[in-house]
Amino acid sequence: MKILYHHRTASRDGQSTHIQEMISGLRSIGCEIEESAPSIGDDNQSGGSGGWVGKLKANLPSSIYELAELAYSFVAYRRLAQKITAFKPHGIYERYNLYLLAGIWAKKKYGLPLILEVNAPMALERRQYGGLSWPRLADWAERYVWRNADVILPVTQVLADYMVSQGVSPNRIVVIPNGVNEEHYQNLPTTEEAKQRLGLTGKLVIGFTGFVREWDRLDRIMKWIALQPAEAGAHLLVIGDGPARAEIEACAASLGVSDRLSFTGVVGREEVPAIAMAFDIALQTALVPYASPLCLFEYLALAKAIVAPDQPNHHEILTDRLDAILYDPDDDQGIEKALDTLLTAPEMRAQIAHEAQRVIERKSLTWKQHASKVAGLFAKKAAISLPVAASSVRA
Repeated sequence: MKILYHHRTASRDGQSTHIQEMISGLRSIGCEIEESAPSIGDDNQSGGSGGWVGKLKANLPSSIYELAELAYSFVAYRRLAQKITAFKPHGIYERYNLYLLAGIWAKKKYGLPLILEVNAPMALERRQYGGLSWPRLADWAERYVWRNADVILPVTQVLADYMVSQGVSPNRIVVIPNGVNEEHYQNLPTTEEAKQRLGLTGKLVIGFTGFVREWDRLDRIMKWIALQPAEAGAHLLVIGDGPARAEIEACAASLGVSDRLSFTGVVGREEVPAIAMAFDIALQTALVPYASPLCLFEYLALAKAIVAPDQPNHHEILTDRLDAILYDPDDDQGIEKALDTLLTAPEMRAQIAHEAQRVIERKSLTWKQHASKVAGLFAKKAAISLPVAASSVRA
């Protein structure tokens, strides 16, 4: 089966991880994959847009930048047309982005099925967090793409329900969350070995992975750590970097607990699992209600005791007091109470960690399994046989 993977991502972050893992998963089950996408800037770091995309965002007024995004559809369509002519795919797999209409144009022109992966309602998200200069145009563009795709793959049921409210038929929706590549979690150090490598032997490590922003409120974690007795050994380890780092470090310094905080800075994705093995407790901080955060699945695969907000998208994956401790995000002491619970209960931490790892198998949360589902959807739409490897993967 030949699949043309279309996207507009030019960054090295969670988006690119999702793209590369899905491509790898599809190839591993026997699919031929060709990408139709912009090049990724070599200077880009996790969490932001790099290269020419970042320069455009920085230098253009938002109203002009949004029109440039829409105009890019013509560039993307030309690239798609060339790829379709040369590659002759059975279908198009597209990662949704706002104002990207080219995939739908190509689907209509060449009579190919298009499966659309949707990670966020971009028009809504950008209106709420980044602002939109052309909200009506954004809403129209989003509905146009959603309503014309053959199959839509939102990452959560929460997002699926929102899409139905926007006129998408539920019969065309299949929820596929994020996942893990099991190969990345083999031959890892033990928790104690990982701590020793980081100079954290004897510490109770509370870990966070990602690009740290103000809304992650890791300053709250430092304030909680400052209240713990030194013999508890509570220590915050952040794998990553971000604009809130200076504020968190300043908070720790003001509380006299700088020695209880560590930042790794930006590290390669392939390095993260071995470092994160040092975690005793893994933090999933506040996030939008429709998200499927990559780090959550990584925590599950690493068998860590997870602390996460009690909200519907997490209920799709986690069970409170079984494989995670879910806290009330509206309680100004919610996450602190969850940490209090786990700090003095090593048996509970161990049991939750054990059950967390089982979630991956129980809910089929690997990229290869997700790829098998996608291949099956394409086979149905294109009326062709699945690759042998795909048909042998349990969906």
